[in-house]
Amino acid sequence: MVTLAEYGQEVRAEVKQVRETVAALHEQLIKWNLVVWTAGNVSQRLHTADLMVIKPSGLRYEYLSPNSMVVCDLDGNVVDGSESPSSDTASHAYIYRHMSDVYGVVHTHSTYATAWAATGQDIPCGLTMMGDEFGGAVPVGPFRLIGSEAIGAGVVDTLKRYPKSPAVLMQNHGPFTIGKDAENAVKAAAMTEEVAHTMWAARQLGEIIPIAQEDIDKLNDRYQHVYGQH
Repeated sequence: MVTLAEYGQEVRAEVKQVRETVAALHEQLIKWNLVVWTAGNVSQRLHTADLMVIKPSGLRYEYLSPNSMVVCDLDGNVVDGSESPSSDTASHAYIYRHMSDVYGVVHTHSTYATAWAATGQDIPCGLTMMGDEFGGAVPVGPFRLIGSEAIGAGVVDTLKRYPKSPAVLMQNHGPFTIGKDAENAVKAAAMTEEVAHTMWAARQLGEIIPIAQEDIDKLNDRYQHVYGQH
């Protein structure tokens, strides 16, 4: 097995930076109430090598540090780290292998998004912010057991059918989100929980008014290409 020491200085420098980033982003999962105890994980893929950095399995968030983050190859094999990697490592690796533009993956069990997943329902697109961020409904993916790359395959297969969405609600499990880096995947996780909560509240008041796909497409295009700083 290749170890990190066998990689060049450029790769090792990026690993150091990504470890710091991924460790810090786990604090955002707590800040936005997306996880409890040891649940959930963030990973980021490197640009300089086919490697990723991911949270260790079962370690409480207050004990996480850059040094505790685990470096794996894109088959899920540990390249560097003293801890065992997340139980979702194989699924993160599968997503990276099959979605070349994805460099960040997040998994949470956030309450409202997971409630939609438990009932096997898409989150319907009843908000302009959903058109912006997700390009439509937040889709439900298939039920898959934890511990292999099967969940990752379900995420990839679902996103192929919903190419504008950065989020999938894996049935009976919870949300997985992707991004151009880990920070964007964390943002998508926070946004997923926000719209899940709001759409749940809307259902208590009455029927959700759907937004026409033509308008959703216009909202998404504006958000992706005009909104913010460029």
